[in-house]
Amino acid sequence: MIELSARTRRRKLVNRLAELAATVAALIAIAVLVLLVGSVFLKGYKALNIDFFTKGPAIFGQSGGGIAPALVGSAVLVGLATLFALPIGVLVALYVSEFASDRVARPIRVALDVLNGFPSIVIGIFAFTLLVVGHQQSGLAGSFALAVIMLPLVARATMEVLALVPSSLREASTALGAAKWKTTLSVVVPSAFGGILTGTTLAVARAAGETAPLLFTCAIAANYVQYDPRNALQSIPITIFTYSEQPDEALHQQAWAAAFVLIAFVLVTSLTARILLDRSRRKLTR
Repeated sequence: MIELSARTRRRKLVNRLAELAATVAALIAIAVLVLLVGSVFLKGYKALNIDFFTKGPAIFGQSGGGIAPALVGSAVLVGLATLFALPIGVLVALYVSEFASDRVARPIRVALDVLNGFPSIVIGIFAFTLLVVGHQQSGLAGSFALAVIMLPLVARATMEVLALVPSSLREASTALGAAKWKTTLSVVVPSAFGGILTGTTLAVARAAGETAPLLFTCAIAANYVQYDPRNALQSIPITIFTYSEQPDEALHQQAWAAAFVLIAFVLVTSLTARILLDRSRRKLTR
């Protein structure tokens, strides 16, 4: 009994130490995030004003200016990339999860995982060789590169949420005489819609901060607001990179401010994705 009691106390002690270590690790991670966001904000908050969001870059030695062309350009680039990646990613996930045999589905999953691990600069070089060489840099080329990055994220996230859809829903629809494709479109996809939206949101947050692909495909752009994706478009990551290389201290502050805007966007989209994912999981488990 004495030996058993000592063993129990030792296990409780080890358990408490493990819980303490996990808590400390979580606090360190939160502290790093707060430190990063806080330092970026402190270095760029002086440049955050209405002009920063509504005006173009200052020219000919003028003071002030803003990143309106970069904001609009990033919105166009990420929007087009989403239009490219979302339908393909969802269709791939539906095929793998609902229609393909395991022999076919397994290599597709591996291919998506490999593509997800590709360095973004390699994807940028691929898009440059395919769409820019012999032509010119454009928003379409940049959107294509971002879409390649987004595709595996959307597909894999959709596969995960499709796996949570209860088989009883599929069986009930089949028992009522619905074809496989109709069951998928009318029962499975609506049930997994929240998860699909979550994966898309995470992919958008990832694409919005990518710099390397845009350096090859969409970096030589005019310093005014434009919406035509056939031309090269300004973007927030390229603006941060360009301003950080300039000797002007005001541009450095604008680079930090643009970095804070980008971080805020990623944080908001990530939190939104987490909320949507939790709601989708609760809905499916019910």
